Amino acid sequence: MGEPIKNRYDFVVYFDVENGNPNGDPDAGNMPRVDPETGHGIVTDVCLKRKIRNYVETAREGEAGFDIYIKDGVPLNTSDNRALEALGADAKDIKKFKKDDPALDGKIRDFMCRTFFDVRTFGAVMTTFVKGALNCGQVRGPVQLTFARSVDPIIPQEVTITRVAITTEADAEKKGTEMGRKYVVPYALYRGEGYVSANLARKSTGFSEDDLALLWEAIVNMFEHDHSAARGKMAVRALVVFKHDSELGNAPSYKLFDAVSTKTKEGVEAPRSISDYEPIAVDEAAIPEGVTVQRLV
Repeated sequence: MGEPIKNRYDFVVYFDVENGNPNGDPDAGNMPRVDPETGHGIVTDVCLKRKIRNYVETAREGEAGFDIYIKDGVPLNTSDNRALEALGADAKDIKKFKKDDPALDGKIRDFMCRTFFDVRTFGAVMTTFVKGALNCGQVRGPVQLTFARSVDPIIPQEVTITRVAITTEADAEKKGTEMGRKYVVPYALYRGEGYVSANLARKSTGFSEDDLALLWEAIVNMFEHDHSAARGKMAVRALVVFKHDSELGNAPSYKLFDAVSTKTKEGVEAPRSISDYEPIAVDEAAIPEGVTVQRLV
């Protein structure tokens, strides 16, 4: 996997959606998430991490060290038990194995970090309260994401749809179509922010330069292999990375984030495409010494 990263990073990502639902809220009938006070759209960090996990699983399928811990259809305990199998321990008598080898807990955590990209990147709580389940510990991940928020308020639309596929034979005798609903955002540009801690990479998971390169690749392409009718047209429009020349950083992240901005063009009241916005800009004069800017998109 290589040596852990030695530099702190902060980053800003812009992505947009056209006629889709980027992140439905199950508490609101799966409507697009909206801040009720401001009307701005929201996409959760959990949603964005899912896209990154899905890309890594697709791009590095079968490669050692790039398995995904939190994935659909695979119980966590199944992945936990892989650590015991690799270390030659037995879950039925785990207390005895730990007594014989006091360093076993650390070996288990190290195995999970080496094996699973998302554990190495985002960290994980690998403990369950199921009787007899393996406790793989907790790991703080060096990469963290914020909720993404739309640059402007959004107005979700409810669209009525019909289908000719009838569910039951009894219904088919009464009608030829069925009605349904879907919620879309006509257009919105979202902005998310994130942090990469070299300190946690060194102390906790071993997140490496190769992992970092894969993270940037996954963020840039996180919607390219995740298209669906519900999500509409989504694309990453900008990824701005701030690289500090030290492990703990050379400037507060908020100062770097404040240097990145965009706004609707003059005269545009309801943006309907990325062309309705000014180019996403970085105020180079506001970047402190010891921080370099990389535009990856």
